[in-house]
Amino acid sequence: MTEQKPTLSTVPKVEPKNNDTDINDFLSELNAGVYKDKVQHVLSQVALAVVNHGGKGKVTLEFDFKQINNSDRVHIDHKLKYTAPRRTGKFSEEDTTSTPMYVGHGGKITLFSETQNDMFER
Repeated sequence: MTEQKPTLSTVPKVEPKNNDTDINDFLSELNAGVYKDKVQHVLSQVALAVVNHGGKGKVTLEFDFKQINNSDRVHIDHKLKYTAPRRTGKFSEEDTTSTPMYVGHGGKITLFSETQNDMFER
């Protein structure tokens, strides 16, 4: 008996919950939006190198989390690594930056606290 590969119709759909991290907001907030810009650029450049030179390309996003002083904040080191083929060989680079963020209800990661109080009373 042969195993069937999963298809879009056989893979269960996972609906995001209200307390899940919004990936677009998350990437846009890392390193003040610079990380998202880097990822977009690298994806395009690696794809172009694969088409132009053949071979394989690889893009890796890596996130390391560390709690900040027993608080509801985490320090996120975000790493972007990639390898792109060249005419003779390959090229690779690694870039790591950091962003402190809040962890809200259910684990939602945001740049600003969801429970922030007003600083000034009326």
